[in-house]
Amino acid sequence: MRSRQLKPLSYFLICIAALLAVEGCGINRLPTFDEQVKAAWSEVLNQYQRRADLIPNLVETVKGYAKQEQQVLTQVVEARAKATQMQLPPDILSNPEKFHEFEQNQGALTGALGRLLVVTENYPALKSDQNFLALQSQLEGTENRIAVARRDYILAVQAYNTELRTFPGRIVASIVYPSLKVRETFSISEQAKQAPTVKF
Repeated sequence: MRSRQLKPLSYFLICIAALLAVEGCGINRLPTFDEQVKAAWSEVLNQYQRRADLIPNLVETVKGYAKQEQQVLTQVVEARAKATQMQLPPDILSNPEKFHEFEQNQGALTGALGRLLVVTENYPALKSDQNFLALQSQLEGTENRIAVARRDYILAVQAYNTELRTFPGRIVASIVYPSLKVRETFSISEQAKQAPTVKF
């Protein structure tokens, strides 16, 4: 009689112990890290889109002053078009070829913007224009946000890839999440590795 009364309690305790054991083996860690990677990637895309939205305003502002710098303006417009027209496949985070193509397009846009801002140094009237100064400030803020978003994404990928490739996450992934793959991360371009040359 007494043993029958303890049975439901025993089952409950066994279930609790099983849940704790499952949680302890890290079964929820991989999906958690995967979602953090996706959220960080969305923020990267959000900041790149913000920059792409600002560029037409910058180009129009500069056009009125720097008519003879059409080549640089054209490069900016073309780089923006190339960066924004790229179709991102759903598996871009685990597709090295497409990921690096995206990275190269955004890098080319960064380079074109840098050349444009250098060109504007030759136009004192433009440098003192309030619209240009406000736009330049927004672009600088955007570039900083992009840098922060890229850093957060790199950290999220680091945590996810580490969990996926080490024990016990590797065992859990092979049994419970076989479709999860290592995510791509950003690297430093050859251009960015070169120290700037200062001339007087």
